[in-house]
Formats: sequence, structure tokens, C-alpha cells
Amino acid sequence: MPVSRRALLATAALAPVALRSARAEPALLRRPIPSSGEMLPAIGIGTSRRYEVEPTAERVKPLREAVEAFLRLGGRVIDTAPSYGTAEDVLGLILSDGDLRRQVFLASKVDTRGPDDTRAQFARSLKRMRTDTIDLVAVHNLIDTGPNLAVLRDLKAEKKIRYVGVTVWRDNQFDGLEPVMRAEPLDFVQVNYAIDNRAAAERILPLAADKGIAVMVNVPFGRDRLFKAVQGKDLPPVAKEVGCASWPQFFLKYVLGHRAVTCPIPGMAKASYVEDNLGAAHDPLPDAGQRQQMEAFIDAL
Repeated sequence: MPVSRRALLATAALAPVALRSARAEPALLRRPIPSSGEMLPAIGIGTSRRYEVEPTAERVKPLREAVEAFLRLGGRVIDTAPSYGTAEDVLGLILSDGDLRRQVFLASKVDTRGPDDTRAQFARSLKRMRTDTIDLVAVHNLIDTGPNLAVLRDLKAEKKIRYVGVTVWRDNQFDGLEPVMRAEPLDFVQVNYAIDNRAAAERILPLAADKGIAVMVNVPFGRDRLFKAVQGKDLPPVAKEVGCASWPQFFLKYVLGHRAVTCPIPGMAKASYVEDNLGAAHDPLPDAGQRQQMEAFIDAL
């Protein structure tokens, strides 16, 4: 994580509290994948930027420790993509140890055009991550959506993947996402949603709930925008009401307070960040009134 988060945790002196809280809880909140009923822990790891390092033992060591802590505390979902630099290679190194791959719900993406290129990219992802199957593969950023979904459904029929979906990461992609959600039988969508960027809650999250589509949430910290906004500030009283011991937990509990959300996937490159973030995946979650108080606090900054 960037300096802004390190400074935030240090000045707030909340990290030790967060770690104790995370360790004390017996299990993470889980939410169902509507298309199957399979339950997933309510917070995952996103690998964009954080896991794009040289795949050497030294560079991978803190990431391996983060993944091991994540699995030890009950996490399962790890999301990546071929376009995330070396992230798939790094995950391959980490997950090839022992039975780690078996414990992970692994998600990746395709972003090519044409069935041959898409199949070739998928095969490269399998090789890079040293696995025979990937739990979820999504069409990245709606690239060649219809043809790519057709390939992914074929791979699903071949039992090489278990779920299919589509992803976006900007509000201006919602106009393209909505008709795909209405027309295509999707298991997952991945969208941007955060306490200071709530546009997805207007149409996309309600539509996902109506259509029975699981929702992963990317950039729940607004690419560190939120950490900068609250730098040096105390948590508001509503944070204690919903069991928040840190600002990351405050931001993640807000996202999880929307019942259409299955799993936010913040970047987590250190074991200490994993333990802090997973502290948000426990009751209580904010109710409607508390979410309004959280919004008002952030909007006033």
C-alpha cells in the first residue's frame, strides 16, 4: 500500500486494535453466488498494481505472507488479470506451494478479440498461474463482450472454468454494462464502488440483485483517494457503532453494507493490511441510517 495508508494507520494508532479484532473473530462473513448458492467470504484480494512485481523470491516474499495470512484468516477470493503485468506469474509462484491453490477461489479475465486469441490468452493464464482450472473468468472492460462470453461459456462447459462474468472500473462504462447484464446470463459482474463514488448503487447494484448476479467491487478505497481525504482525521462516532477499528474497515464496511455486494477486492500487499481489512468482514454492518451518516461525513470533507 502507499505511504498515505501507512501514515494513516500510524497516526491513528489503530492497527494493533484491528489485528486483534481480526484474529479474535472465528469466521468471516460470507455471501452467496446467486447462480449456484456457493458461499464466498465477503472480502477478497485484488492484485492490480500491488502484485505487479518481479517474480523473484525476494520480491514475492511479502506478497506470499499476505496471501498466507489471508487464507489463514478465512479469505478465499483472489482476483487478477493477464493485463496486470506479472501478477499472474506472481500468483503462480505463491499458489504452487503446498495446497494453497486448492484453498483459493481464483478469478481472472480475458481482454482479446477473436475466439482463437481468447483461448490462447486463457491457456497462458493457466500456465502462468500453474493451474488446470480458474474459478471465474470475466470479460475485462466489456472488450468484445458477446464473442468472448461465448468462448467463456464453452470453457465452462469443458469444466476449465466455473463461473463467467464481465468487468468495468469507471462510471462511464455503466451505460455499456447495463444492457449486457439484462441480455446475458452472467454469474458475476465487477464494478467500481466506494463511499465517495456511489454511482453504481443507482442502477448497477439494484439490477445485479434483480438478475441474481454476484458483484465484486474494485477500487473500494478509490485508488487511495479516500485515505488522502481522511489523513489526520479521527473516525466519526458511527464507526464505533458498526465495529470499525480503522479507516480501511470504515470504507469496506460501507461497501459491504449494500446487500447486493458479494465481495470487495482491495489490494493487499502486506499481512498487516490483510488482517486489518478482513476485520471489516464481521457483523455488525451499517444499516441504512448509519450508511447515510457515513456518507455525510465523507461528503463533508
